[in-house]
Amino acid sequence: MDRRPGFDPSLYLVTDRKLCGERNLADVVALALRGGATLVQLREKRLNFRDLLDLGLALKALLEPYGVPLIINDRVDAALGMGAHGVHLGQTDMPVALARQMLGPGALIGLSLEHLDQLPEAERQDVDYYGVSPIHQTPTKTDAGPGWGIEGLRALRRATQRPLVGIGGIGAHNAGEVIRAGADGIAVVSAICAAQNPEAASRELMAAVQNARVPVQ
Repeated sequence: MDRRPGFDPSLYLVTDRKLCGERNLADVVALALRGGATLVQLREKRLNFRDLLDLGLALKALLEPYGVPLIINDRVDAALGMGAHGVHLGQTDMPVALARQMLGPGALIGLSLEHLDQLPEAERQDVDYYGVSPIHQTPTKTDAGPGWGIEGLRALRRATQRPLVGIGGIGAHNAGEVIRAGADGIAVVSAICAAQNPEAASRELMAAVQNARVPVQ
C-alpha cells in the first residue's frame, strides 16, 4: 500500500475509550468520521493483545469506506496482525528502522517529538510525519514534557520540511493558531472523545483547520 495517497493529517483522532464514557468507541469514531476526521490512531495501552486486535479490526472495517487510514500506537505486532496502515512511535518505543523493516516501505510511521534537540536524529529516520507533543499541557498525557508552545512549533516548522501534527491541549478555540504556526494538522483526544456530540465537535475542529489555511486578504 502506498503511504502517500490518502494521507491527510488535518484532523487526527487519537482514541481513548475511558473518555468516551458509556459510549462505544466505534460509535464515537463513526461520528468523528461523519464530522470530517481524516486519520485515526488506536491508542489503548491497557488492552491486551487480543482485545486490541479485535478492536483494531472493527475500526479498520469502519474506516475503509471513508478511505481513512488506521494507525496503531506503539504496537507494531498489532499493526501487522490487523493489517493497519501504520504505527505511531514515541521516543522510547521500537526503533523506527526496525519498525520500517517489519512493516515495509508502504506503511505510515509517525514519530513523537518532545523538544527540538530530538530533531537531528529524527531527520535521519524513515518517518512520514512528526507528532509535536505536547503543544500545550494536557491531562490526557501526564508524562509529556513541558510543551512546545506556539513559538516552539514555529521554530520546528522552520527546521524541517516533514509534515507536523500538533497534539496536546488543542480544541476548536486554538486549532487555528496551531495551523498558522506551521502544523499540517491537529491531533485531538478529549476534544472529540469527551465531546457531547463527537460529530459536531469534529466539524467545528475541521472548520477551524480549514479556515486557518485561507490566506488573509
